Amino acid sequence: MSEITEEKIVIVEEASGTSKETKEHKPVELIEQKHVENVEKLPPELEELLQTEPTKGLSSEEVQNRLERFGRNELAEVKTNPFLKFLSYFTGAIAYLIELAGIFAAVVQDWLDFGVIVGLLIVNAFIGFIEEARAENALDALKQTLALKAKVWRDGQYVEVDTAELVPGDIIGLRLGDIVPADARLLGLSTTGNETDANLSIDQSALTGESLPVDKGKGATVYSSSIVKQGQMLAVVTKTGGDTFVGRAANLISITVEQGHFQKIVNAIGNFLILITVVLVGIIFIYQMVHFHGSKNGEFLVVVGKCLVLTIAAIPVGLPTVLSVTMAVGAKQLAAKKVIVKRLTAVEEMASVSVLCSDKTGTLTLNELTFDEPYLCPGYSKEDILLYSYLSAEPGANDPIESAVRTAAEESLDILKNRQNKHEVPGYKVTAFVPFNPTTKMTNATVVSLDNNEVFKVAKGAPPVIIKLVGGDEDAVRAVNSLAARGLRALGVARTTGDNDNYELVGMISLLDPPRPDSGETIRRCHTYGVDVKMITGDQLIIAKEVAHRLGMNRVILDANYLVDPDKSEEEVTQHCERADGFAHVIPEHKYRVVELLQKRGLLVGMTGDGVNDAPALKKANVGIAVHGCTDAARSAADIVLLAPGLSTIVDGIMTSRAIFQRMRSYSLYRITSTVHFLMFFFCIILAENWEMRTILLILITLLNDAATLVISVDNTKISQRPDKWRLGQLITLSIVLGIFLTAASFAHFYVAYYVFGIPKSNDSDDKRMETIMYLHISSCPHFVIFSTRLSGFFWENLPSPTFFIAVMGTQIFAMFISIYGLLTPAIGWAWGVSIIGVSLAYFVVLDCIKVLIFRFWSFEFTARVWPTPQRKQKLRNRIERKAFEEKISHNIKKVRKVVLLSKVISAFRSAANKTKTIKA
Repeated sequence: MSEITEEKIVIVEEASGTSKETKEHKPVELIEQKHVENVEKLPPELEELLQTEPTKGLSSEEVQNRLERFGRNELAEVKTNPFLKFLSYFTGAIAYLIELAGIFAAVVQDWLDFGVIVGLLIVNAFIGFIEEARAENALDALKQTLALKAKVWRDGQYVEVDTAELVPGDIIGLRLGDIVPADARLLGLSTTGNETDANLSIDQSALTGESLPVDKGKGATVYSSSIVKQGQMLAVVTKTGGDTFVGRAANLISITVEQGHFQKIVNAIGNFLILITVVLVGIIFIYQMVHFHGSKNGEFLVVVGKCLVLTIAAIPVGLPTVLSVTMAVGAKQLAAKKVIVKRLTAVEEMASVSVLCSDKTGTLTLNELTFDEPYLCPGYSKEDILLYSYLSAEPGANDPIESAVRTAAEESLDILKNRQNKHEVPGYKVTAFVPFNPTTKMTNATVVSLDNNEVFKVAKGAPPVIIKLVGGDEDAVRAVNSLAARGLRALGVARTTGDNDNYELVGMISLLDPPRPDSGETIRRCHTYGVDVKMITGDQLIIAKEVAHRLGMNRVILDANYLVDPDKSEEEVTQHCERADGFAHVIPEHKYRVVELLQKRGLLVGMTGDGVNDAPALKKANVGIAVHGCTDAARSAADIVLLAPGLSTIVDGIMTSRAIFQRMRSYSLYRITSTVHFLMFFFCIILAENWEMRTILLILITLLNDAATLVISVDNTKISQRPDKWRLGQLITLSIVLGIFLTAASFAHFYVAYYVFGIPKSNDSDDKRMETIMYLHISSCPHFVIFSTRLSGFFWENLPSPTFFIAVMGTQIFAMFISIYGLLTPAIGWAWGVSIIGVSLAYFVVLDCIKVLIFRFWSFEFTARVWPTPQRKQKLRNRIERKAFEEKISHNIKKVRKVVLLSKVISAFRSAANKTKTIKA
């Protein structure tokens, strides 16, 4: 939206009307930074509509015609049917599987199971319906940033109308404090139609991220929702509604309706479970229909009933609930740290964020100008320049520069700290004051020193004006150029000395929107957790580099226009986007583009911001984070809202979310393993031995084990130092391997009991102890695996919390007592009960070793070689090339460091030698 141009002004010392410039001495050039607006080209047919006579305006008839053509000046609203939206939460892989089980339950008239299934579906749908759907709120908040009324010339009358009725070509009046009602072009005319040279001071920080108000004159464009800070002027409306700057941001929000990362993961897990459940249960159904054909056991409803029980027991009906409860507990923990979670799944997604794109103004910085280190002329101190700046500051001026000067002086100068009268300066009296105006570009104060009645003048203003006022100063020119090269705003201060009106330069004030005190440390902590921070700002490139330097970041900052350069391929732009430390001169479309490019790289992206200009990117990002003091639009578009200033709480959010992620992944691995084991064992045992377990015991296993694992939300975790990933291939492979070993253990129990101890295996036998033995084993052995799936290392490296341990062991002790005393099934006695629990505990240790071996040998290189898809092979090649490139760079850096070190050593020896010669002399 804005660019910086360099205006070169030659400062030449003048004396007696003649120049002192000589052929031998070339004057130093002062580089003054000026804000230049990029004028957006309008179509010729629209340009024709803007030739309205300023003091007459459009006629009522023409307004009506243009309203029909362009529509009302408001953001389009698309409302979703709440009922249809609620129904959408019944979709998804696991939801379909549960619904299928519900249909089976209704067919066989198992109304208890049917009620439980329907209840779970409705509860999960209500959770999703209440927690999500924020696009409408974001659009509503954007509407609140628009002005409600506007002054406009219509039919030769200057009247007030609703902003929604404005059309392109309308002549509107803009005054101090007005919210600009539509994108418009300034006409350089006062509201009465007279020409004016004065500019408007426009605060568009919420739109562009620029930290300072921008001066705009005739021909410049002012944008809807920006605020007039100073001046008055007529403007012609160029764009309305969805075509405005804010409207385009709203359009970007409305089109961002992608499926969340967490939902994709849950659906992928669900698809796998659906596949194995449907295939294995389907085979069992066909087998039993054929095998028992003609008998009662072969009747359709009987076989469906048996398959239903297997399906319900296999389906992880508790998976969505356990994951939701785990995330809800995490959200409560974050709320205690002033991090409010609006979308529950953002807790999980934040753990996987590897790139954090942060808005600069108001997020990494304070969004207020402050006094930086000044340039001082000989004989003057920092206290002197602050005092003279204060004396020449306009009292009560609503100007960020004057406020910064006055605040710095009041905080630093002792004579200003304990004053009785805040409008006076002890020891000085201002007898005359000339405020700043666009012509002189400076303020001027006449001051009397009450100690010696000395009268002097103080001037403060733009560096070229002040340097010219003192007759030129090349050192000051160099100082201003140095400050400008770092993006600092400079102001010159001069005072008269003696009895004449000749000014003497005191120095140059430097002003900057400084980083927050905790921003640098937050960025460093993010890096320790493997999160790359990229700064995104609408400010100037040099300002972005200076702030990046102060934050301890690298200074590889890209101009945002590079992101939309038609001469660059998307792959090239994406690579530069990955390597860049930040972006400058951005508008909402650019921020959106950055997030989009990084996501296409397979990265999970977090975005922080506080303004209207951040809203589209906040909505697009995997995790949108609205910071303290944000606008309603940013808050509505975000997934997480920070209540404390700065970004320091984000690190707390990352740590908490990674702890939550570990719990969720642990439960998912355990639940998939249990499902694989359950289906494989019953599939094989039914086909091989035609052995079955009663429905009540299968349901009891499911209810007890799922109820116990709900407390995983408070379990101890080992927080990873890198962004977490689900690695579904690894997760499912490990689940299948563990499931196979569990199935082997189950068959071992079954046949040891039959062959060694003589327990009958037939369902028709009067001795039903085999059912009890297998019930206790299937309840305990897979359940203890959750102690292993809690972390990738050995289970003793991070022991479970007491609450979690008691809950898991408690359910299995309960199952053991049921089995020992025969409450729901034939009693097997203490020997069998204790032995089975003991074997299950010992076997989980064996499975833990197998898990650790798989994790140690598993890598992306291993995956790419075992399952060599084209995408994996290309990704592996890219990784190898990148690693080689990084090693080469690291090697070259080491060489340079050695050269620098040797240079320092040689310099030190030379310095020591020179000192020795001096001493001898």
